[in-house]
Amino acid sequence: MSRYRGPRLRIARRLGDLPGLTRKSPRRAYPPGQHGQGRRKRSEYAIRLEEKQKLLYNYGLSERQLLRYVKKARRASGSSGQILLQLLEMRLDNTVFRMGMAPTIPGARQLVNHGHVTVNGREVNIASYQCRPGDVIAVKNKEKSKELVKTNLQYPGLANLPTHLEFDRDKFVGKVNGIVEREWVALQVNELMVIEYYSRQV
Repeated sequence: MSRYRGPRLRIARRLGDLPGLTRKSPRRAYPPGQHGQGRRKRSEYAIRLEEKQKLLYNYGLSERQLLRYVKKARRASGSSGQILLQLLEMRLDNTVFRMGMAPTIPGARQLVNHGHVTVNGREVNIASYQCRPGDVIAVKNKEKSKELVKTNLQYPGLANLPTHLEFDRDKFVGKVNGIVEREWVALQVNELMVIEYYSRQV
């Protein structure tokens, strides 16, 4: 599947809270559709599929991109599930979002794609850029860029800044101090089930 561009609250109703996709909360607590209020017994496959879809929609990935991240996580030493989450959390668009420069990950991706963000003093317009400890992420020194971020900072998507990041709201400059820890991942997801879902494809 390609990147999702449809109604976001419909996805939030089906999969639960997706902080990276939308800040709005659905008024109805049950899934959309004719049988949304009916009790369904879900198979093991359906549960794994749902966990995978949470990652796809929250981080705004295509199926091919997520599969690539899963393969990379499985090749690395350590817990594949945790490494997968770290790879996704350390993407530039997500880092910009977690610093509060954008209200959602799609908003952060737009900031990056339109050239409003620099990494270590150089403009980077690739949303999937992997941030590393020591990277300095800043807003481009242009009035339009600063005004956009200034407006977004008034309504941040998430209240708390993770411990691996720092951000100066006056200078519009942030820094990556380390790798994100599992407890600071805002999305409620069972990452091991995602690894299991892809186990036959990897």
